[in-house]
Amino acid sequence: MRKEIEAILPRYPRKEAALLPALHIVQRKLGFIPPEGEKLVAQLLEIKPVRVREVVTFYTMFTRKPLGKYHLQVCSNLSCSLAGGESILKYLEEKLGIKAGETTPDGRFTLSTVECLGACDQSPCLMVNDDLYGQLDRAKVDELLATLE
Repeated sequence: MRKEIEAILPRYPRKEAALLPALHIVQRKLGFIPPEGEKLVAQLLEIKPVRVREVVTFYTMFTRKPLGKYHLQVCSNLSCSLAGGESILKYLEEKLGIKAGETTPDGRFTLSTVECLGACDQSPCLMVNDDLYGQLDRAKVDELLATLE
């Protein structure tokens, strides 16, 4: 991981400019960004650890705890909310037995909300890992979950 981050640094005019790509490397390798990952990035980019923590906690694409095998990210922006996104979230919470921000005890599912998935024409929508699913209703959610189990 260290070598991979060091390899991207020459692409940027300042080391700090590589902060997001470096964090993506850590998360891709470990599945999340633990405190040790934050410290490593701060050290390699020669910035304060608090700066790294600020970025990790600001962006919803980064997580500080391990995710389930399937990360379900429900869009919570206005378009999706008006189209029923909140009811989709509540339905998923009921089906999975967890609240947004939690992972099922078996480690299969993590449920979270995100501000926007950039797919307003498909609202309400969610992402499972890197795959987008749109125009959701309860039946489509049931079908989706059946394919993941």
